[in-house]
Amino acid sequence: MSGKGTGVLQSVERAMRVLDLVASAPGPVQAKQVARELGLTLPTTYHLLTTLVGGGYLVHLSDERAYALGHRVDDLARGLHRQIEAPPEVQRVASVVHREAQAAAYYAALRDAEMIVAYVAECALHPRIRTLAVGFHQAPHATAFGKLMLATLPADDREAVLDHTGTPAVTAATVTDRGVLARQLLQVRGTGLAVEVDEFQQGLSCMAAPVTDAAGRFVGAVAVSMPTARLRSDRWSVERAVRLGAVRATRAVALTTAARRGRLS
Repeated sequence: MSGKGTGVLQSVERAMRVLDLVASAPGPVQAKQVARELGLTLPTTYHLLTTLVGGGYLVHLSDERAYALGHRVDDLARGLHRQIEAPPEVQRVASVVHREAQAAAYYAALRDAEMIVAYVAECALHPRIRTLAVGFHQAPHATAFGKLMLATLPADDREAVLDHTGTPAVTAATVTDRGVLARQLLQVRGTGLAVEVDEFQQGLSCMAAPVTDAAGRFVGAVAVSMPTARLRSDRWSVERAVRLGAVRATRAVALTTAARRGRLS
């Protein structure tokens, strides 16, 4: 069966909802809980669970009469990380930014209206924000590289993204009002730089500059995170490192793309 007028297979959509529920649970989940929380009948729920167990995406813990994530989910995660991995040249640029800015540095890549962290350069003195690991793609309204992406989108596309993601308050300082956010994004477009102060994590701030391809299209961002007090005191030296890093990453992306095309021709 397919979803009405959506082009979505209802059974597949339901299976994904089951996976999302099990993944977000603190422990194994029983079938009755899945049915209750997703509004499904128990027979349909067991059918979905059995299918997911057969595919290795869930495991059935018979002693607990419950379900947990299976090994195939980890295989998918490894595959995602392999596909979004930043080219070595871009990784080297991020490492240079890390040293020059004395801050955790990130390369986030644009992927279907999402900014996904593809590489992190950090050390014990300058660690990354805990949740900003490779694969992170949430809260574009509250991250510097997310604001860069939103600033490049046409108004209708931007609103569609925000309708999907929402603008929840990640911290007390998060900009949640779309009118205020729109004005912030206008400034980002004007300066070619995005800054968030305490919006994603209290006491920490981020700065990001855009990376473009050979045609000048936005494809990613070089970003740093650091304690807010340090960003304020060292603003200009940090901005110089980030902007220069974005220029270097743009060159690296162009060279990588050209090399890839040469191999395929």
